[in-house]
Amino acid sequence: MSLPVRARSPRPGGGRHRRLVPTSLPPDAPVLVLAAPGGTSGVPAEIAAVVRVDNPQIEVRLTAVDELAASLPADRDAVVVPLLTWDDPAVLTEIAESVAKSGAPAVMTEALGPHPLLAEALHIRLAERGLARADRVRLLNVFSPVDGVILGTVGGERAVHAVQATAVLLASRLTLPVVAASLDSEPGVPVAAERLRAAGAQRLAIAPCLIGHEAPADLVESAAAAIDAGHAEPLGSHGAIAELVARAYGSQLAT
Repeated sequence: MSLPVRARSPRPGGGRHRRLVPTSLPPDAPVLVLAAPGGTSGVPAEIAAVVRVDNPQIEVRLTAVDELAASLPADRDAVVVPLLTWDDPAVLTEIAESVAKSGAPAVMTEALGPHPLLAEALHIRLAERGLARADRVRLLNVFSPVDGVILGTVGGERAVHAVQATAVLLASRLTLPVVAASLDSEPGVPVAAERLRAAGAQRLAIAPCLIGHEAPADLVESAAAAIDAGHAEPLGSHGAIAELVARAYGSQLAT
């Protein structure tokens, strides 16, 4: 019988986004603009809805990255939060150029990771698929049906390097080896699987370090099938993602 797993943690995380959002804000407080690569339907809309429910004091707007320049308010300050788990330079450059082009009084935050809350959400997604076990108090690994985890990302070698810190945080939670690998380029998941199996980890799982809009829906499943491994679902609208969005916004208010 599997142990219950919490959907989110009330504990404040460490890392870059430490500031909480004040419980009340003035009417002219900056708008929180969620910038979603690829479009606003599906997961980005779900995340925006969670942020609004958790933070009713914030005006939250959701826009696609390629529509950002026309969406920023000209008469209000805005904080633009990219829906990314790592600082993808192509997307961040596009956002920065859109902000400059708009002439709006807006600032852009960094991506949402690395952060302990991101590692916690990855752990929970693995547990939901029976690929990790967690105690009900601290979400520490007490027994695992796998011996090693591949932290999957998209964006090639640059992305793999960027999520290394998240891989370390997840490995610490799982007390298992975790290797970051690209899902969309070579050398990728097969090489990571060989590395883990050479070290004695025979039962593998892929934990996609993706919100869900960054790659085709079947990319993770195909990568897992190719190495005979299990896989977790993308992070999606997990509460930790919404909390990291709010913390990114709160950090900008503090500055």
